[in-house]
Amino acid sequence: MTDTDSARPAEGEARGPRPSRLHSLMRFIPLIAPVLLWAVPCWVLLHAGQHWPLAVALVGTAVFFLALVGMPLAMVRGHGRRQQDWAAIIGDTLLGAGWVLFTWSVLLGVLLRAALAVTGVGDSQDRARIVAWAVLGVTAVLLTWGYTEARRVPRVRRIDVQLPRLGAGLDGLRVALVTDTHYGPLDRARWSARVCETVNTLEADLVCHAGDIADGTAERRRAQAAPLGTVRATRARVYVTGNHEYYSEAQGWVVLMDELGWEPLRNRHLLLERGGDTLVVAGVDDVTAESSGLAGHRAHLAGALDGADPDLPVLLLAHQPTFVDRAAAAGIDLQLSGHTHGGQIWPFHHLVRLDQPALAGLSHHGARTLLYTSRGTGFWGPPFRVFAPSEITLLVLRSPRTATAP
Repeated sequence: MTDTDSARPAEGEARGPRPSRLHSLMRFIPLIAPVLLWAVPCWVLLHAGQHWPLAVALVGTAVFFLALVGMPLAMVRGHGRRQQDWAAIIGDTLLGAGWVLFTWSVLLGVLLRAALAVTGVGDSQDRARIVAWAVLGVTAVLLTWGYTEARRVPRVRRIDVQLPRLGAGLDGLRVALVTDTHYGPLDRARWSARVCETVNTLEADLVCHAGDIADGTAERRRAQAAPLGTVRATRARVYVTGNHEYYSEAQGWVVLMDELGWEPLRNRHLLLERGGDTLVVAGVDDVTAESSGLAGHRAHLAGALDGADPDLPVLLLAHQPTFVDRAAAAGIDLQLSGHTHGGQIWPFHHLVRLDQPALAGLSHHGARTLLYTSRGTGFWGPPFRVFAPSEITLLVLRSPRTATAP
């Protein structure tokens, strides 16, 4: 295996992408989201014709008001300058619970209520109370299930990927992908160790971490990340930065991953050779790196490929799927990404699709570029996964030049 460092930037290399529609919308979300998240369920559950006893209505309204005020305050203390883990846990949990409660208040408040009216079930008060109890029941079930899904060791998802330019000597190459581990306020050191044990059972030739290791600095989350040093690969372990590293002193994570025996592919590549054939394994910094202000950090594809034989197949690590436009223009064979979490909590995936070209799984882009987008191994913020299960991915690369190995 040959290690090739990046050289000087190529002239005319494309700069970072323009702000997306989602990024523009995000400017206003902090102002209106908390109000909508809590005001809508408050109305559907307490004030939409149920005629609860006055004490129930007052206490319930007070609870919603405390959530409306407490959630943003807790998130500011948890994710702002103070970085208080207890506050982050409270704020994140309220955010996830509020999102699920809001979603099903809207859906059941409209659909179920209309169905009850059409079928003539009860009077208006009966229907309002049925909707209220249904919302509470569905929310409780989904949050319980979603918490279990978020905290469990992800299932392994295996997929065969045929690359037309892959040499026969590399047929059957096993690539394990983990991404978006998001070590954070909830201590997941034991979970991290179990994830790494699962990765080791895959007997991968190449193990990749596609970024967003943690929320917090390397010094602060070292204990949770330490099990990554136990991961085994027959050829290499490689890593690229995600956008969350740039909220938490990214260079510290680059240094720590190097200490743990991983190769940080910061706009450079390795050559993986087997059976007389070669695969270029390249990586780029996250697309947000340049705006972070860290010297030398930016997504630089030309630098990552500098010195590589253009006739060789290329596997590229890039944290965000949105990078695939540049990858396709450069003729990359396979890009591995994370970032989307598969939406994490349904139906948030609709907003993710405004920002990213793919949500999860394998997709085709341009003349020959394949993109595999992982739903992520961990979770960000709210400790819930609803209809978006986490994954550890095993990609088995196949060459069309030889019969598929058993």
